[in-house]
Amino acid sequence: MQKLLIIIGLIVVAVGLAWPWLASMPFGRLPGDIVIERENFTFYLPITTMVIVSLLVSLAIWFFRD
Repeated sequence: MQKLLIIIGLIVVAVGLAWPWLASMPFGRLPGDIVIERENFTFYLPITTMVIVSLLVSLAIWFFRD
């Protein structure tokens, strides 16, 4: 459990440090993400992005499992 928490912490730090660079990449609106834009309202539901992130996290946990 300790190893997993350290790895997750390192990943969070790495993403935090790389955030300015990651924000400029074109991953914001993948096909399958729902975006509703109105006059004074924007609703964004990143379904495809959530599935991809879930798969990557699951693979990482499976790979680093004891």
